[in-house]
Amino acid sequence: MKRRDFIKRLSWASVPFTIGGIPLKLMAENPLTRMAQQSNNDRVLVILQMHGGNDGLNCLIPVEAYDEYYSRRANIAIPAKNSLRKMIPVDSTVPSDAQIGLHPDMMGMKELYDQGRMSFVQGVSYKNNNGSHFRGRDISFMGGSFDDYFSSGWVGRFLQQEFAPKTYPDEFPNEEMKDPLAIEMGSDVSLIFHQQGNIPTSISLSNPVSFFNLVNELEGFVDQGIDPRGKPPTFLDNSPYGKELNWILGLEEKSEDYAERLFTVYNNSPEATVTYPERYPFNAPSGSITNRLTPQLKLIARLLDGGGAGLGVKTKVFLVKVGGFDTHAEQVESYDPTMGSHAALMYNISSAMKAFQEDLRARGIEDRVLTVTTSEFGRRIHSNGSYGTDHGTGGPMFLFGKGVKPGIVGKVPDLTKNNVEMQFDYRQVYANILKDWMLVDEDTINNEIFFKNFINGPKEEGAGNYEPLDVASQVISATNSDFIKARFALTGSYPNPANGSTTIEFRINTTSQVHLQLFDSQGRALKVLLDTTLDAGEHSVNVDLQEFKPGMYLYKLKSGFLKDTKKLVISR
Repeated sequence: MKRRDFIKRLSWASVPFTIGGIPLKLMAENPLTRMAQQSNNDRVLVILQMHGGNDGLNCLIPVEAYDEYYSRRANIAIPAKNSLRKMIPVDSTVPSDAQIGLHPDMMGMKELYDQGRMSFVQGVSYKNNNGSHFRGRDISFMGGSFDDYFSSGWVGRFLQQEFAPKTYPDEFPNEEMKDPLAIEMGSDVSLIFHQQGNIPTSISLSNPVSFFNLVNELEGFVDQGIDPRGKPPTFLDNSPYGKELNWILGLEEKSEDYAERLFTVYNNSPEATVTYPERYPFNAPSGSITNRLTPQLKLIARLLDGGGAGLGVKTKVFLVKVGGFDTHAEQVESYDPTMGSHAALMYNISSAMKAFQEDLRARGIEDRVLTVTTSEFGRRIHSNGSYGTDHGTGGPMFLFGKGVKPGIVGKVPDLTKNNVEMQFDYRQVYANILKDWMLVDEDTINNEIFFKNFINGPKEEGAGNYEPLDVASQVISATNSDFIKARFALTGSYPNPANGSTTIEFRINTTSQVHLQLFDSQGRALKVLLDTTLDAGEHSVNVDLQEFKPGMYLYKLKSGFLKDTKKLVISR
């Protein structure tokens, strides 16, 4: 292929680039690249776009207000009990007005939550949300309010302020930063990565090998003109035509640099040892069965790995996308509200994210990656007659990762309303992620990115709760450890030393099989004290010890990932 043919295929706004079969966009002319070059941490942010407006109420189901929930959407409501497929209670330790249950196909999220690797933020929106797909996406990507029309995105705008603009394509990539900082899956150019006066660039081909080969086979050409590359005379460089052509020729050179780099990283990185979900296992429309998130997340993990510590890409921000959430009709199957297109979407995201976290852990890079979901709006509280839901306003955001402060933020929505009311402005979540995860200066966030104090500012009338929102933490391990201990623990036995009998106490935060067994001091099994399925909560077992001689014993409890052993002394 000649360079002329290659350039003719380039779109001014976007040229698709795929690696491993996944379309990507490389933000080469973007201050994101400069951030990676100068960044003092190796943390990564993954943004998961749930395209179409997710129905948060069938994801996070009210526990205490379940009757009201059912009355407002009886034809699509997820059963609370008396069903093989019913909602999964999330956390009995939080206040009753915040307690939620998950859709039965979101077990992967429940497991991540119990491991301290998930946070749910309820009632996220923006002031005067009008339920528009296009306007909603623009607002959430630009980081503005309902009456703002920024031409830049919140990520790009921060970096434009933080790092002085440099000439593209002359200075990047370089020895310190060989990778594009931002990679977007898909063929669109999202506003989130734009900055004033810059155009994100992208290149699309079928896979890294063919992309690499194509770029290396470009032979150049001699055009009818002065410059062998077809450039106009130098005195036209500053003309609109000259600037546009210089940009296109620069993009061609960038293609070669990034193709070789990503080709090398991709090939040096091993395949995942973790099994990712490929298909929804139950009944759903054919377009919802294939897990379209899996290949995107597998690619991110592989690029970040690179085959060893420090060998993966330094890319700071990834944008992945899953569509199908505009569920006006047939959101559920008429014969079973727990199945259908929305169930498949929630399974696909939940199971893929669980596999992604396991993959990152297996590669030794789990500490580096945090994922946050976004959707342009939520759905109405009441369902419609077509087994679906119409455009609404507020909805939940999900956060995943070892760096997330686990828990449930916010309260269950007021179900007497038509829409889920806003408790938190979406910029609060982003602002706190920038501050606590990306380690961005607070003044920069308030003054240069969102133009308002979204970290700890006063409440603005009609615009949500502006109290401090802690959704990420700089202290990664301690927060999660304390969270787990508060919900899963073998708390002990009383009395101990025991004479004749004792009571063993424990707590679990999910319905699971509980196995409690007594051992002697040499580790020999003596007696099964309990082996049954129990619901979440505090539990106690009375144990008759008359048959055992005085001495030191061990009792061991297994329940899900909770495994603990404690000593018991029997006296007479």
